[in-house]
Amino acid sequence: MTKLLRWLIVPSMKPRPVPILVGAAQFTQSKDAFPSLDPLGLMIRASRDAIADAGSDALPAIIDTVCVVNSFSRDDENTPHMLAKSLGVKPRDTIYSLIGGNTPQKLVNQFSRDIAAGRRRTVLISGAEAIYSLCRHSRGKAALDWPDNETLRQLREKDLKANFDTLLHLGCDHEKSILDTQGGKYDEPNNRVEEAYDLFMPQFMYPFFETALRSLSGRTPEEHRLCMGRSYERFSRIASQNPHAWSRRVLSAEDITLATPRNRSVVYPYTFRMVANINVDQSAALIMTSDQDAQKLGIDRSRWVYPMGGAELNNIWHVTQRPQLHDSPAITEASRLALKQAGLSLHDIGVFDLYSCFPSAVEISRRAIGIPEDDLRDLSVTGGLAYFGGPGNNYTMHAIVSVVNHIRHDSRLKAMVTANGWYNSKHAIGIYSAEPPDYPWEDHDVSAVQKAIDAEALPDPIERASGILTIEAFMIRYDQDGRPERATVIGRLQDGNRALADVRADIGDLRKLEGIELVGKTGEVRYDAALGRNVINLYPLAEP
Repeated sequence: MTKLLRWLIVPSMKPRPVPILVGAAQFTQSKDAFPSLDPLGLMIRASRDAIADAGSDALPAIIDTVCVVNSFSRDDENTPHMLAKSLGVKPRDTIYSLIGGNTPQKLVNQFSRDIAAGRRRTVLISGAEAIYSLCRHSRGKAALDWPDNETLRQLREKDLKANFDTLLHLGCDHEKSILDTQGGKYDEPNNRVEEAYDLFMPQFMYPFFETALRSLSGRTPEEHRLCMGRSYERFSRIASQNPHAWSRRVLSAEDITLATPRNRSVVYPYTFRMVANINVDQSAALIMTSDQDAQKLGIDRSRWVYPMGGAELNNIWHVTQRPQLHDSPAITEASRLALKQAGLSLHDIGVFDLYSCFPSAVEISRRAIGIPEDDLRDLSVTGGLAYFGGPGNNYTMHAIVSVVNHIRHDSRLKAMVTANGWYNSKHAIGIYSAEPPDYPWEDHDVSAVQKAIDAEALPDPIERASGILTIEAFMIRYDQDGRPERATVIGRLQDGNRALADVRADIGDLRKLEGIELVGKTGEVRYDAALGRNVINLYPLAEP
């Protein structure tokens, strides 16, 4: 069947609408902006630029959907309506998304199916964070002249300081209340045992993946540090050439991975410069429509970029129930499905943007997709979340905007974007090109694939463990001054069950752990009723 025939409906043979991106824009607010724009103001700025980018004065009149990506610094479901009103558009639907870094790519995939099926005509998607300005205000370093919003009210009423921990907890509480009202189900990111070890914040989960990957690679701790550094040095160089990047300083592998007073250890094996920087003021917007409407509006074909293929899948939801901590079946299957729809092979992709909240996220994606370790293709179009910036749930929209501009510059280019929510938990993949896909956007049922992934789930971890535990992964937390304060391991008991445990060690011993490969080592584990957690003894500790 030819590509043309695949896009026809039988028996009428009426051409199907083909979804395309016609408008794309992003904005990074200056660190010394005064007055600073609030998140809604940032969305208005990016959305107006995206409308102008499409080059049609008649486009706003056919926007029937305005969707806003969940914003930690303005967590208010009325935001899409306020955005539409500010832009002077009158959509049929206004949508406010749930939490998740996978969201922008998931929305592009969903709206592509809707446009192809005739359920929507033209969609504006926008998102923004102004966490940098909000945190400066919270620390008394800047005044805000912002319209009031739900997030500001919550911080004020609960007398809370603005930081990512606080904003994420508030966002999850708000999401639960929205889903309760709608009769939906909220999926707790942690199970009860994970909660007991304070593993809610993402920076406490991704180090487990990193140390599992290190063991799989066979590298020593020092070799792996340099490997992570070289990967992120490439990202730093990309960010240095990106006028929208929050940080444009070129950093070496040593600058990135060695702990110093200006680059403190956050959670082993990560320093401050290796984790997503959410303290940014950034916004982005996309406009999607059909090829038919774009043609009627006279939008120049050189502006058209096609979503060629996409898929969304989840890994086993709770980390401690995943058989392996170093892989992502969801990414493997979603990338396969997206490439199949696009009619492409991995070799055809010219550039990637792999979600980069932490180095382990990049490495897991690379392995899951099948990109060779020595591949010369860029794995980021922005510079990544550590250097470009990590504006909450909206980072991937910036990646898509960047991809659109790359393809407009080089019409032969094919790009793949990955988007990741929570702890390598929920994923969306998209492929983009100046050409339409081989197969149309349709409402495919991927439930069998999802069920196959979920079927591999392990039982819940043992809450009160006793016996010998073999370590599969570990992490070390540090205080604000970079001093180690607590280490936690994930491992298997002799009966094959999984368990978590804190390491019984003082500060000196915790320092020793930084140079030791703990994965594969064993220790005696017991439940400590006073702590409410298992504790593992690893003595004697070998010198690094």
